Amino acid sequence: MRLNDLPEGCRLYGDASYRGDCPPESNEQVTFFAWLRRAHPKLADVAIHPRNEGKRHHAQTQRHKSEGMNPGASDIIIPASASFVCELKRRDHTKSRWQPGQEPYLEASHALGAFTCLALGWEAAAEAVEDWLATI
Repeated sequence: MRLNDLPEGCRLYGDASYRGDCPPESNEQVTFFAWLRRAHPKLADVAIHPRNEGKRHHAQTQRHKSEGMNPGASDIIIPASASFVCELKRRDHTKSRWQPGQEPYLEASHALGAFTCLALGWEAAAEAVEDWLATI
């Protein structure tokens, strides 16, 4: 995963030098949303994780796209006066990779005024939320 070429306006949270054992991204996602429900329940009421992962047949993909699915949508989206848009990767970023459309999604979100970030692990995403809250 390339960290040197973050999308325009995208902030990096987490320790980019960390290497070692870390939970899979899906576990990081679960832990983050559990934290959000405890720390910021009103935000948790509107926060979403778009379900864009997984294998689909071509016809399913086309139907889902026509229904509004955006395969590049970030992992954590919190709508607000300045939306929070966060791509969550594993704490050891060498065990993650960009999926098609994720970088352009972050760039487009930033261009529309969103707070955009790449978080390496759930704790980094929580730190990003706290920074974002300080700006809105």
